[in-house]
Amino acid sequence: MELSEDFEDQKRGGILQSASKRVRMIFSVMASPNRIDILRILNSKGPLTYSELKSLAGFKSKKESGKFAYHLRKLLRQSLVALNKSERRYTITNLGKLVLSLARQIEERSIIESGKMYVRTSHEAIEEFNSHKIIQSLVREGSLPLELAQKITEEVENRIYKFQTTYLTSSLIREMVNAVLLEHGHEEYRHKLARLGLPAYDIHEMITNVDGIHNGVEGLLFKTGQTVFGEHLVLNTLPKDVADSHLSGDIHLTNTGIWSLLPDTIFVNIKELLEDGIDLRGKFLGVTRMPPIKTLDDLITSLSLVTSLLLKEVSQEVIIDGLVTVLQKFSKNLSEVEEKIANAFAITSTAPKYNENSALASFRIPLGSDSKIIAAILAGYKKYIKSTPLPHIGLIIDYEKGKIMEFSDLLSEIIVLGGRIIFSKSHISNHGILRGDTKNTGTSINLQALSINLPRLAFESNKDETYFRARLAILMKPALAAMSLRKKDISDLTRRGLNPILASNTQYMQKGSVTLVVNLLGLKEAVLGILGYENNKAGNEIMTKVLETAIEVAAKKGKEMGDNVTISMTESDAATRFSTLDGEKYGKMSIHQFVEGDAYSAGMTLNASEIEGMTLKTDKIAECNHISKMLNGGLLIQLKISNEMDTVGIKKAIEKTSELVGSFRPIRKVSICGNCGLKDEKITDKCPTCKSPYILA
Repeated sequence: MELSEDFEDQKRGGILQSASKRVRMIFSVMASPNRIDILRILNSKGPLTYSELKSLAGFKSKKESGKFAYHLRKLLRQSLVALNKSERRYTITNLGKLVLSLARQIEERSIIESGKMYVRTSHEAIEEFNSHKIIQSLVREGSLPLELAQKITEEVENRIYKFQTTYLTSSLIREMVNAVLLEHGHEEYRHKLARLGLPAYDIHEMITNVDGIHNGVEGLLFKTGQTVFGEHLVLNTLPKDVADSHLSGDIHLTNTGIWSLLPDTIFVNIKELLEDGIDLRGKFLGVTRMPPIKTLDDLITSLSLVTSLLLKEVSQEVIIDGLVTVLQKFSKNLSEVEEKIANAFAITSTAPKYNENSALASFRIPLGSDSKIIAAILAGYKKYIKSTPLPHIGLIIDYEKGKIMEFSDLLSEIIVLGGRIIFSKSHISNHGILRGDTKNTGTSINLQALSINLPRLAFESNKDETYFRARLAILMKPALAAMSLRKKDISDLTRRGLNPILASNTQYMQKGSVTLVVNLLGLKEAVLGILGYENNKAGNEIMTKVLETAIEVAAKKGKEMGDNVTISMTESDAATRFSTLDGEKYGKMSIHQFVEGDAYSAGMTLNASEIEGMTLKTDKIAECNHISKMLNGGLLIQLKISNEMDTVGIKKAIEKTSELVGSFRPIRKVSICGNCGLKDEKITDKCPTCKSPYILA
């Protein structure tokens, strides 16, 4: 019995001694920085060949080959690295990963136990705390005087030592610096040093609720990126009075995340761009360069490329002229043109989208030109919208020299399917914005993402229309100054290559023209509701006075700044925001008695069911034409079509409306299943295909 126990003790001692020896050998492997580096490389890069691993580990000369072989052999013997003989590639083993993790933990714990303060920096490194870096940051980033920077840093350092924090982050230090700056009354410096971004909770919520992101990872990244640039615009770029006006709801800046980066609307001629060629130089190196146009296939490829690239350089809409002209060379087979156009639109629909309401590419089709080509384009567009739940390509039907009647059958079918169409006798965007420079055939640029809350001004004017117009004039001046600053910022970034198509191929700011557009929202609610005027001649005269004031101030201020400034009344995401903010400020009942729905009026609305009995002398038509003639920035007139109206009724409505007004956009709700993408105007509560209740209108 004793012999048996002695044997077991010897056996146990041998095993322990063997295990101890193995641990010692592994620790000896960890003692070499070169071997730790090899493990780190394999852990991050995956399986590598001998030569790849040798090069990445820094053993590049022939003299170091033996040294590298020695280190690799050590790792192989201890089973920290394995060789796949069939592929001749080296990989890190699970034991190697454990050793690497242990080395990292030992490194971080040794730093903490040393008693010194270390900082985990924003560039993924751990550095010893150095107060001089705070001083440098205050002077460089915040433009603080050196003496003040030293004083603030000393107080921050005292607080850090007082809290006995041994493990700091750069964001924590920045928070402490900003707190001290606020305590000392240096709010302006604090804004410059503020860290922009999203709280961890918000990011977690975005990832948790990815079903609300319609554009995949692209949509997620754009949303987070725009949050950062939006904060930067409000805190660091805009004058304080303009930023406060935006935040309070006096004015609204659309797409704050890209407000200072991209123009809103650009008018281009595709014929000029295709003939001159697109010279991307060193930008978008992954994009195929345009081939010489010899066939219809070449044209369609170039058209898709150019349109997709242009959509990268605009926040709201690109209006493309000349499509009919470039297609005339390839008009022998019209059925082929129809098919190719549908394909071009389909390819373009995959262009990047900066937000949910992504930029629109609108093709201007002048009636009275080549009827066969126009019919082929419309037929191709119909195919495109039939298979696209939410189209981001639109048509602008110019009926100045032609009659809608020739194509009204096909156009009414397109409207039923949810096509994005506007009819106009002038150069206009799908959003109702007029081209600023009609004399120039080249590129014209509009910056219009600024709206003014007229009902807010009316609420604060004590029903005094003179005071109301005076407040409007006062508010417009800093808003226009901000728009002029925006123009300079975009111009500078474009010349430096941020928007290469505009910079290289349109000689931005020289060949093209830029127009600043101020949008007015809630005119009727302000004048006929809050100010208390009746919807009669007297009320219309006051509305005219308001518009005249805005146009006069715009012209005067524009002349001072050297900019072309116009006034528009068109749709904006501000309409709902203004109504909501005013409801919170003045009481919902104060707002709802004047508002139809949940948003202030944007432009004018006509009802398709009433249009047949109207004439040029009808009050509503006369009002539309009067305001349209006044507004040099554009008036959006929407023709509201009910879901009950069939294609015959729509055909009659658009034909009659074209005789009464100079531009109008049909709007008809088309239901889309947010789950499977089915598009059908007959969808009500649930999708007939997937049974989902998630229905978009």
